[in-house]
Order: sequence, then C-alpha cells, then structure tokens
Amino acid sequence: MTVTIRNLRIAGPTPLPPAVVEALQRPMVPHRGGWFRGLVRSLLERLRALHRTDGDVFVMPGTGSAGWEIALVNLLAPGDRVLLLVNGDFGERWRRVAERYGLQSIVREVPYGMAIKPSDVAGWLAETEPVRAVLLVYNETSTGVTNPLREIAAVVRDAGALLVVDGVSAVAGLPLEMDEWGVDLIFSGSQKAWMCPPGLVIVAVGSRAWEMIDRASYPRAFWDLREYRSAARTGDLPSTAPISLIYALDAAVQLIEAEGLENVWTRHRDLAMRFRHVTSELGFTCFAEGGYESATVTALVPPAGFGAEELVRSLEERYGIAVNGGQGRLKGQIIRVGHMGWVRWGDLEEVCGALASEVERAVPGRSEAVGH
Repeated sequence: MTVTIRNLRIAGPTPLPPAVVEALQRPMVPHRGGWFRGLVRSLLERLRALHRTDGDVFVMPGTGSAGWEIALVNLLAPGDRVLLLVNGDFGERWRRVAERYGLQSIVREVPYGMAIKPSDVAGWLAETEPVRAVLLVYNETSTGVTNPLREIAAVVRDAGALLVVDGVSAVAGLPLEMDEWGVDLIFSGSQKAWMCPPGLVIVAVGSRAWEMIDRASYPRAFWDLREYRSAARTGDLPSTAPISLIYALDAAVQLIEAEGLENVWTRHRDLAMRFRHVTSELGFTCFAEGGYESATVTALVPPAGFGAEELVRSLEERYGIAVNGGQGRLKGQIIRVGHMGWVRWGDLEEVCGALASEVERAVPGRSEAVGH
C-alpha cells in the first residue's frame, strides 16, 4: 500500500517528531530490569511536572477512550449519581459508557459548538441532589470547543463533588494547572499533543480522588489504579510494559521540556488564532463559540456551495493533506483540522493554500481577494 498523505492534519493520531521515531527503534530491554525501572520512575516524575501536580501520574496501555472506563471503575460504585456535561460527540460517548456501568447519570447538554459555562454548572448542581462526580470533556475534539476548565473546577469544588476530566486532546497542548485548579482526575492519550503513536493512556490522580478510589466497588483488575500506584514505587507497571511506547513518550517529554511547557501552550494558541484568521478570509466559519475556540483542533463550516465530506476527499486526493470531517450529528457539516503536538505554521499554511485553491476552483477570483 502506498501512503500518499504528506501532511497529517487530523485531530489524532498526530505526526511523530524524528526524535520520537528514533526512540521507537530502540532495542527491547528487561521490563523489570534496573535501567528500565529508572526510566519509568524518571518519566512519571516529569509527567507530574507537566500536569502541574504533586499527585500521581500513571502511564497505562490503552488509548484515550480507555480513560472513561478507568475513571468510572476506580472512582465510583453502581448507582452513584454523576453530573455528565455534554457539548459534543465525545461527551456523548462518555455518557454511553456511564450508562453501561449503571450510574445515575444526570445529563446536561448544551448545543454543539457552544461551551459549557460555569454559571450553568452551578445551576445544575444546585437543582439536583448531591452528585459524587462531575464528568467533563476539557477540549471537545468533535466541535473544536474548549470548555473553561479552571472556572468549572472552582464551581465543582464548592459543591463538594469530584471533577473528572477527559483531557485527551488537551493535555500537553492546552494550559493545565491540575492542583491549583482543583482537578481530581484527568486522562489523555499518547496520540494527541503528546506526539506519540496510539497506545498509551496517561492518567493523573489527585489526593481527593484517592479517597474515592478506596471506596469504589466496581470490580477492577487490569485498570486498578491501586495496582499502578504500588508498581510505580519501583518503576514498574502491573503487567508487561509497552516498552517502545514508553521510549517514545520519554522522547516526547524531553522535547516539551526543551521548548518549555508554557511556550508549547503559547505556540498552540498562536497557531490556532492565525489559522482561524486566514480561513475566515477564505469564507470559512469557525464552528466553535467565540472565545472558546480550541488551540489544538479547529472545526470549520465550509462556505456555501462546498460539501464538507467532498472537501475532505479533495484535500487528500489533490494535495495529500488529511483532515477530519464531522462525526456523529455533525457528519457532513464541518471539517476539522488538527494543529496539536509537532506542528509549525508551515504545516497549516499548506492547508490554507489548499483551501484557497479549492475556493478558487469553485469561485474564480475569490481567493485572490484575500491574503494569507
């Protein structure tokens, strides 16, 4: 099979930096040996710094979606009441997982494209019986909306509930001050802003969450965070470690540390703003509510006369650029362009050029009227 994609701009998996690719080629070592245990202990300590937490951070085999199940079985018990906040397809998926586990899910949804507001969360918490936890997607990948995590966390903390966060397309790309903001558990996936292949879920756990973990009564085996905490003391994982992926994550963390975490956040923000500006001049509309646009993925409504799915195909077939279409109820309505992890303006400039060419093909002279 010949791969013709030369600019991977989907919302994950993201491109791999050369240093990460090189790390993946390293030979196997004993996963219970002293050298590898030292690597794991160092990596976990540095991940704590990148989450801005004094709590525990674990690297577990799995993808970001495993985080939903990891959070529920470790923190809750059958019949527990939770407030589940939904403003996109990934919130809907988390809802389905919660329903399968028999939780009393109080679902509050806002229209896709809109952000969940702290004042609304306060109202919902006030009008319901007390909940054990509030479940939130920080950055809704399906809509390109970033929810105001810091402000929501303050509301949830005041209500005495745990805040459990899907940070899959956020962590390492968007600001996160886990301890300062009061986030109790947040998980992410290696294939997003961490710049690694799919296969790892990174789970950060705060002190209040550990109190709940001890009382949770769902059966737990592979996903038992108590097992991971015990193993982490010696640099182990409870099961065979995904050695190559841990090599890759270690290399990616080194890149983030070299750039500086705040600089990484700023780069993502600036690239997103510039991309939205150029595409708006071409006639595309940002789907996300103003002021809540994501810095890691932009959802665009094409100009009149363009089919979103057809545009996705054209970008790949004509230009070798891969972007996402809409998913769930947004299928056929938007395109989504990822700009997280290992990305520079030249990567997005190429997308802008291709979009300009498509606009020119459809409406001659239109793209020449704008500069990019």
